[in-house]
Amino acid sequence: MMKLTILGCHSATPRENKHTTSQLLEIKGHLFLIDCGEGTQIQLRKAKIKFARIQHIFISHLHGDHFYGLIGLISTFRLLGRTAPLYIYGPKGIQEIIQLQLKLAKSWTDYPLHFQELTRSDSQCIFDEDDIQVETIPLDHRVYTNGFLFTYKNSLRKINTDACSKRDLKPYHFNQLQKGQSITLENGERIENEELTFSSEAAKRYAFCSDTAYSKSIISQIEGADLLYHEATFLQQHEGLAKSTKHSTAQQAAEIAKSAGVKQLVLGHFSSRYKTKEGFLSEATPIFQAVELAEDFKTFSI
Repeated sequence: MMKLTILGCHSATPRENKHTTSQLLEIKGHLFLIDCGEGTQIQLRKAKIKFARIQHIFISHLHGDHFYGLIGLISTFRLLGRTAPLYIYGPKGIQEIIQLQLKLAKSWTDYPLHFQELTRSDSQCIFDEDDIQVETIPLDHRVYTNGFLFTYKNSLRKINTDACSKRDLKPYHFNQLQKGQSITLENGERIENEELTFSSEAAKRYAFCSDTAYSKSIISQIEGADLLYHEATFLQQHEGLAKSTKHSTAQQAAEIAKSAGVKQLVLGHFSSRYKTKEGFLSEATPIFQAVELAEDFKTFSI
């Protein structure tokens, strides 16, 4: 299962109750931080997240509302006595920015910092471990930007409890069965795996797309995703502004979700020019019904 927690979902500048982009995705015990706008570590504390569990941070692009909280978080890790490595994935230049800040502040970390800088214009796999894959989603913004597609493929087969109850199985047999192996009982009888198990669950997929202009090029990659977070900075009345700043409207995000056949859409990255968010929902739902609005600390399960 995947669990997504929204830490911030507004654009440009933080306000008293409007925090900039950051999300936390939990998969199989891993905690992945996605973007790190200003104040992210405060939001993490409010969500009662243990900082030491965060080992991988994915930064979509180098606009401040998506990474200005990163240096503060790195510094706090040092002050808390972190020793475990931290892996940061982001556009070329992120290593130079972070290391310059650490150098001028004479605040080098006591733990290893590993950067994987991204430059490619096509999708690439940047994480593949423990049945989890992360691929970049090339986006169309004013600066080099990637979204991220998280896929969890549970390789363990499901135990057929009814079939197993009729056999004299030992604890180690269940471990073998989950791994797809056939087993041999103590009396020498061999049982094929398919007799006692079901196929593993279908892969779960979460697509994070922020910031981007309306772009049909991402549809094939995110097709059928269980959950899509797509920026919706503007309403349709400001489509011209969305186009000039390379952002999307709520209607355009809904059109992407419909074309890609995703199961659920979450809208976010709202402009502070709008006093309420109702317009985003009313604009998107006529096109795609399974849509929700992001809110700080709102969670979504896959």
